[in-house]
Amino acid sequence: MDKLLYVAMSGAKETLRAQAANTHNLANSSTTGFKADLSAFQSRAVTGPGYASRVYATDQTVGWDHGIGSVQQTGNPLDLAIRGQGFLAVQDGSGKEAYTRAGDLHVDPTGQLLTATGLPVLGDNGPISIPPSTSITVGADGTISIVPLGQSPQTAANVARIKLVNPPPDTIQRSPDGLFRTNDGTPAVADAATTVSSGSLESSNVDLASCMVNMIELARRYDLQVKALHTAEEDGAASSKLLQTSG
Repeated sequence: MDKLLYVAMSGAKETLRAQAANTHNLANSSTTGFKADLSAFQSRAVTGPGYASRVYATDQTVGWDHGIGSVQQTGNPLDLAIRGQGFLAVQDGSGKEAYTRAGDLHVDPTGQLLTATGLPVLGDNGPISIPPSTSITVGADGTISIVPLGQSPQTAANVARIKLVNPPPDTIQRSPDGLFRTNDGTPAVADAATTVSSGSLESSNVDLASCMVNMIELARRYDLQVKALHTAEEDGAASSKLLQTSG
């Protein structure tokens, strides 16, 4: 009886974990550049005396969906969408290099180029600073050009180049803060073949329909595990009553 309780309890617990991952994807369905989490159930045998017929499942995140989200035109020159695979390099809260596909950038009052979450965008020589200007353009290779404040368009000058990287998928991992980092913590090498499209943003690659279907399926699976718990409780009570009667 205890094994039935354990299998049902662990099943309900792991189903809740899977539901949490699915809900996380749903919550980020409108997040710029978000990559959906992938999770999968794995079977584990119940150890101990008795028959080896009881198996419980564990849920585990197995990576993220590498698919590219749809690209939406915004007309804002500091909105950047990565063409194909690749990432923008940013500086995280601890001062280390990290990577993101969220290209909704802006310039703060001090001239720093930041992401929507306030992280400095990195260039060839560290965080990028933009001098006062009347216009800003970003080339396909990440080169930032400006027309200095009070100058004519003929005086346009390049001020920095955004670091674009494209490390192999098996050498990077996503952290809880949503940023990507290399497995060994070393900065990825800039990739000249990675390009961006200015004036557009990549949407989340979450499939809303699949997430909704998965949510319903997981809810039903959880109900099934709870019913198994109740069955084990009823069987235990019936067995106890039978023993009392026999005595």
